[in-house]
Amino acid sequence: MTIEPDAVADLIEEHLPDAVADVTAPRIHNDEAEDAHFAAVVVSPAFEGESLVDQHQRVYDAVGDHMTRSVHALEIKTYTPEAYAEHGDGALAGELREAGLLPIDEA
Repeated sequence: MTIEPDAVADLIEEHLPDAVADVTAPRIHNDEAEDAHFAAVVVSPAFEGESLVDQHQRVYDAVGDHMTRSVHALEIKTYTPEAYAEHGDGALAGELREAGLLPIDEA
């Protein structure tokens, strides 16, 4: 069973409060039966005060049974909105502003 990156992002956003997720498939697959490798950047205020391990576990929990059926590997970067504003690459800034998670004047 295969799953698309957007579907993985939807699962994460549905199961984590106020999350914005960007999921890509950094490894090119030549065969549909090949294992699916994904990379996720997830920003949520729900990560505040949690260890990195706990943040990543919340993402794995959101992906749920797909981790054993259709996702072979998931590289995860997690941030609170404040940490993303300081350390993130800015690719999600527009979506985070739209969700009210970053101030309008943030770059």
